[in-house]
Amino acid sequence: MTSVATEIISTDAGDARITWHRARKARLVLALSHGAGGGIEARDLRAIAAELPAHGVTVALVEQPWRVAGKKLAPAPKTLDVGWRGLWPALAKPGFPVIAGGRSAGARVACRTATELGASGVLALSFPLHPPGKPEKSRADELLGAGVPTLVVQGGNDPFGKPAEFPKGTHELVEVPYGDHGFVVPKRAEITQERALEIITGAVVTWSASRG
Repeated sequence: MTSVATEIISTDAGDARITWHRARKARLVLALSHGAGGGIEARDLRAIAAELPAHGVTVALVEQPWRVAGKKLAPAPKTLDVGWRGLWPALAKPGFPVIAGGRSAGARVACRTATELGASGVLALSFPLHPPGKPEKSRADELLGAGVPTLVVQGGNDPFGKPAEFPKGTHELVEVPYGDHGFVVPKRAEITQERALEIITGAVVTWSASRG
């Protein structure tokens, strides 16, 4: 049975919140933050938090200070990084290797700070490779510059970057067929929404097995 607890952490960007989903016999911590348009209630984050503790992974769902403060718009990337850095000591406190991760903007933060913080890997869910319709404004340098083993889980129809658009690099990439930026699959798709979430959690379980 998973133990769930909430913790408020003070950072230079304001108070952040960690919701811990602790594994009974943990071997590593997976820290996941949300995107710029939502919170930790995202379907992929919830699914991972429900599944991974059974595999020895304590999941820490991180709410950035702007969400805790009730604001509707995310601040600049540098401010997001400040909040994430401020949280890191609490994430590392259990003494296990920490995988940094998140969805969309949260994935970008994890990539930008992974090396300096000593993350054992990065999990990038729905990495926003470029703004919709603007492939020339690529953020590939953030992904390729993570400097640690990286898993990208990307929807097949993500307008922020389809799997085929991603550059070759040191990262692994798993496609969720038909999925959009929130991993929603159309009712007419050949896979169900439940199957889409199984693909996500299955990929994370397999990949994280070698991280700690």
